[in-house]
Amino acid sequence: MHILQIRLLALLAASTALTVAPAHAESTGTLNINGATGLIDMPSGEAQKDATFSFSTSQAGPITRTTFSFQFSERLSASFRFQTWRDWDTVIPGDSKETDRSIDLRYQILKEGTWRPALTIGLQDMTGQGLFSSEYVAATKNFGDRLKVTAGLGWGRLGSYGSIGAPFGDRPPVSPTGTPNADQWFRGDAAPFAGVEYRISDTWTFKGEYSSDAYVTEDEVRGLFDRDSPFNFGFEYQRNPNMRFGVYSLYGSEIGLTFHVILDPKSRLTGGIAGAAPAPVKARPSRATDPDAYDGGWVTQADAGSILRKNLAKRLAADGIAVENLAYTETTVQVRIRNSRIDAGSQAVGRTARALSHVMPASVEVFEIVPVVNGMGASKITIRRSDLEGLEYTADNATLLRERVIVTDAGPVPAYAIGDENLYPRFSWGLRPALRLAEPAKGDIGLRLSASYNFAPGFVVAGSVYKQLVSNTDLGSPSTSPLPHVRTDGSRYTEFGDPALERLTFAWYARPAPDFYSRITVGYLERMHAGVSGELLWKPVDSQLALGIEANYTRQRDTDGGLGFDEYDYDVVTGHVSAYYDFGNGYLGQLDVGKYLAGDVGATISIDRVFANGWRVGAFATVTDVSAEDFGESGFDKGIRFTIPFNWALGTETRRGFGMTLRPGSGDGGARVDVDGRLYESIREYHTDGLDPDWGRVWR
Repeated sequence: MHILQIRLLALLAASTALTVAPAHAESTGTLNINGATGLIDMPSGEAQKDATFSFSTSQAGPITRTTFSFQFSERLSASFRFQTWRDWDTVIPGDSKETDRSIDLRYQILKEGTWRPALTIGLQDMTGQGLFSSEYVAATKNFGDRLKVTAGLGWGRLGSYGSIGAPFGDRPPVSPTGTPNADQWFRGDAAPFAGVEYRISDTWTFKGEYSSDAYVTEDEVRGLFDRDSPFNFGFEYQRNPNMRFGVYSLYGSEIGLTFHVILDPKSRLTGGIAGAAPAPVKARPSRATDPDAYDGGWVTQADAGSILRKNLAKRLAADGIAVENLAYTETTVQVRIRNSRIDAGSQAVGRTARALSHVMPASVEVFEIVPVVNGMGASKITIRRSDLEGLEYTADNATLLRERVIVTDAGPVPAYAIGDENLYPRFSWGLRPALRLAEPAKGDIGLRLSASYNFAPGFVVAGSVYKQLVSNTDLGSPSTSPLPHVRTDGSRYTEFGDPALERLTFAWYARPAPDFYSRITVGYLERMHAGVSGELLWKPVDSQLALGIEANYTRQRDTDGGLGFDEYDYDVVTGHVSAYYDFGNGYLGQLDVGKYLAGDVGATISIDRVFANGWRVGAFATVTDVSAEDFGESGFDKGIRFTIPFNWALGTETRRGFGMTLRPGSGDGGARVDVDGRLYESIREYHTDGLDPDWGRVWR
């Protein structure tokens, strides 16, 4: 490890220890034209509010930047940027490098205190092609409620104007393959930058800065614009917490414009979920005043089970909950439910418990609620009826109830359970508009016809057909990758597969043993590959750790979206061993080790932050035995991904959402087959690590 990297790690550790001192005037930073926390073009020492997710787009002369940023923790944030240059080949005709993708990381090593500034260290375009690559240390101090002052030191692009020397040695050339350019970090010329931010009113802010970016490529090499001055200034307008606009004078020659959308995953845009209010818990009469109500003789009635099941199903249907089956004794009832609408597992459990209090005779004291996912019992939540009755109107009733609730393995379906012959087979279908994004500004809009046929618990036939309506995706000739084209011919599938059969599969889900879950899927697994996929997962309901194994045999499909395999004549056996770990506070880690679609062997590590309302933001990286040169422009597979639930924005009860994965570049290495219904995410919602973060909704 280079001595500079050791110094930086030591600085991170020491500064983190220093932050135990109380902060004096901790402030939330604003965003710059790069979509990162900063001034205008320069970074600052501040951070966004924890968990802030932002989308930014800016126009700075001939440069358009689109950025997604996420404050992954109070100190750590990441950005994915897609940058486009107009008229790139004016000076050098035929050179078509007009776009670039990059990933940034920032870490706030000091929070602002009474006398000390906020201090942040950052890596910009840390794995890119060098067009935006830079590093910096920035400090920001607030003076009162209106004025902020920032000063910093930059390297790379941010050290290209007004250099004060190279304190850590010369800067080596950038890697041409998009691998982490760690040997460059904080090397070469360093240059200072500075700026001020003044809040004129509650809605208007003035910014001014001295920039250390010489824009060598854009000005001297390409002649895209003239950098006449290092000074930038401008005004920003923010009427509400979710949108901010900016207009700037840049480098004495250009006008800049920005638009930021700023979202807080912790707070719903609509304030809550619209839906019917829950029925109150029905309290039983006391045993002393009505002892006959507690007589268990009702269990001998021949039609008792069918009547109870029918009444319970009628109550739960209003919440989108179906009763798979019902089993009971005179003191205990077990109901298996399928939740198709409510986004929080705890709320589905609470609604079921309330309905049971209205339906079951007074002698039944124990409610066992088993959520069913793809025909598998995910867990068994045991609630005492007397706790429901006694805690409903008690302060902090969710916490008190959770202390008494027991979550265990679902176990087998009781032999005497009463089902409903009308539940299976079950057919459903839908025709919906769909958006497929290849990158932030390119993709297609179309219609997706999907259908599923559940002919017994755990047995599902499902498929979808997609038809493009509008597309601006780049279409091209076959890939020149030296690896099997398991992903890099994706544009050909878009061009020739219209309409296309995306999926057509038969899946079998089962519980082979306590704490074990299994899946076998056969058919057209995704638009590029078909075959068979099998998975086995070990996940105790109260364990932070889960282990899984998956094996696949696939053949590559033809690009026309039909049923054939003649175009590629490529098949492969792949498989992975996986470990999943819940670190708490919504942080999930995953490690996959095995063989990928192109025949390469390696590992993928990922970490996601998951919120109780369904938001999910994460990052991943894959390294295999494919060389960086053979992989392609981005060197290895890495990126960020996010899912935004529709109910967060619309306030309606739905389990659907919008998801996207962003990569700096695409390659064939590190690719896995995309199979619906992988087990860990399917069942985690009803285990303790999925129920507890949103347990308060059990009373809603």
